Amino acid sequence: NPYADYAKMAAVIHPPPRYAPGVAASAVIAATAEISPSAHIAANVSIGDRSTIGDNAYVGPGTVIGPDCVIGDNCRFVANVSIVKDVSIGARVVLHPGAVIGADGFGIAFAGDHWEKVPQLGSVDIGDDCEIGANTCIDRGAIEDTVLEEDVRIDNLCQIAHNVRIGAHTAIAGRTGIAGSSKIGRYCLLAGSAGVAGHITIPDR
Repeated sequence: NPYADYAKMAAVIHPPPRYAPGVAASAVIAATAEISPSAHIAANVSIGDRSTIGDNAYVGPGTVIGPDCVIGDNCRFVANVSIVKDVSIGARVVLHPGAVIGADGFGIAFAGDHWEKVPQLGSVDIGDDCEIGANTCIDRGAIEDTVLEEDVRIDNLCQIAHNVRIGAHTAIAGRTGIAGSSKIGRYCLLAGSAGVAGHITIPDR
């Protein structure tokens, strides 16, 4: 498998940059947040109440992490990432610039002559070793959580709606949209600009 072998070799020759532990002077950290001493918190980062940042995490410039979030060890948030609230992110997760995790899902109910917003009470749970591209949005669940299992890879400009579940090792290319409550199996491939209607189940592989 030459391409996979090249990927492993290139990662050894050109490892990701390492950053010294510490918190930038311009960062705003809630008093109840817990930051690992080995984490790097860059300029203009905001971290909310009761959120925790794991060992060797890199939280890039301009990133906003809301309250009650859990960020695992060795995560890398490149820059300007938004994590809204109550989000759980596993170890070694990479989030590229502009990713938004945990914004409200598109829950609205028509009440005769106007729309009523449906409160989005769930959250987002992202497993270990996932990578999420620039300007991709993953919405929080309406009641239960939106879930990405381990090693899910999502390209730029994708939309993952509320209560979606994506199985481990699935890869999704740019501009794909997955509507609410759909379930994508393990080891699936979704090409660019694919669309998945709501409440659809796609089996493994």
